[in-house]
Amino acid sequence: MADVPRRTSAPRATDRPGDVSPFALGLLLRRAHWRAAAVMTEALRPLGIELRHFAVLIVLADRGPTVQRDLAEAAGSDKAGIMRVVDDLERLGLAVRKPVPGDRRVRAVEITQRGTDLFDAAHLQAEPVAERLVSDLDAEETARLTDLLTRLAHPPGSRA
Repeated sequence: MADVPRRTSAPRATDRPGDVSPFALGLLLRRAHWRAAAVMTEALRPLGIELRHFAVLIVLADRGPTVQRDLAEAAGSDKAGIMRVVDDLERLGLAVRKPVPGDRRVRAVEITQRGTDLFDAAHLQAEPVAERLVSDLDAEETARLTDLLTRLAHPPGSRA
């Protein structure tokens, strides 16, 4: 019986279409994220904010006043990063820090009316560019992609 060479490693990641490596899904998600981030950055630029600012506004609009440590976790930032973003938002009049009753060291961040107005304007600004992002997909594919990514990002039992 002839010796059959045995594979000693998995397929190597290439970052190209058709990649079957164990990293393929992560690489595709990374590329999709970069593309989506570029599209959303285009939508936000005329409003004078960046994605990192908008990520915080999303949390504030959804949750209401939020202490900075929770805001950092929810927005996918760290303590120093969230401080810079909140400083920017305060400087722009989009959010304010307020004391938390019972703990003078803790501050809650709250979206202002100006922040809410900008948040709403961003959605209108983003609609056409978001449509371009999925222009190669039909409505059913877009819905399916959204469903799959939602399930991947929020598996059963995870905190939303």
